[in-house]
Amino acid sequence: MPTANVNGTTLHYEDHGAGRPLVFLHGWGTSGRVWDAQTADLSRDHRVITLDLRGCGRSARATTGYTITDATHDTLRFLESLRLRAPVLIGSSIAGAFVLEAALAAPRRIGAVIPVDAGMHHFATATGMRQATATLLSGLRTDRAGTLAAFVPHWYRPGADPALIDGTVRHLLHATPLIDRLVTDQAAYDPRPRLPRIRVPVHFLHGELDTEVPLSIPRECAALIPGAALTVVEGAGHMSQQDQPDHFNAALRAALHSTENGHAPGPVSGRTGHGEPTPDSFPS
Repeated sequence: MPTANVNGTTLHYEDHGAGRPLVFLHGWGTSGRVWDAQTADLSRDHRVITLDLRGCGRSARATTGYTITDATHDTLRFLESLRLRAPVLIGSSIAGAFVLEAALAAPRRIGAVIPVDAGMHHFATATGMRQATATLLSGLRTDRAGTLAAFVPHWYRPGADPALIDGTVRHLLHATPLIDRLVTDQAAYDPRPRLPRIRVPVHFLHGELDTEVPLSIPRECAALIPGAALTVVEGAGHMSQQDQPDHFNAALRAALHSTENGHAPGPVSGRTGHGEPTPDSFPS
């Protein structure tokens, strides 16, 4: 079982295939297993690395380090530990913030970033989200299992396999409750003033049926980043990589092609609070 010691915490990862390195980061409380369908497909012609973030999956349950800035630092140190050359960072949901923050902090060491169903500033600025966040956190404290059982189905399209939803709930229950600090942190997160400074190719992927994060969010963010693009994954909800894996993989391959050789991916398309992390000094 491959592991990396990152900022004093042991993180589990899986590493398959060879070629252009792709590093997949999961969202709140799940694990690298949410990328199984992408690992099976992309590892045929890419090096596919899936990471369990601290407190999740098979990684250590650290007692600290559960902010967006902390997760960004973990990501950058993980890249350093594997000595990856111009990897593509692919981050689901809140991990979309991690990959964009990494691009801001260490642009010369990252080949491209692909935020997937990323919430960005939605939870800090949308009407009613402050109260919704408070209600969620209260429910997690008093009845974690029941709250997650009611919350997680909304991450998927109508008619999604119940076994898929149940598996996601089990992932979340297995993670340390300290991950809830990320929910609090995201409620104050708004990177929009800094997005125009990104100089790494960016391509957003977003589920057409995502009810957690409206399409207006990635559209707005893509418009702020020079050369960024957006592809909508048809028929998919907030977990688009699991909801519609075939459609998602095709969209991801197209996004990867558009970001090869450091070229910006082109204009936005319709279909197919924090301080900056300190720039990391990676080995050459």
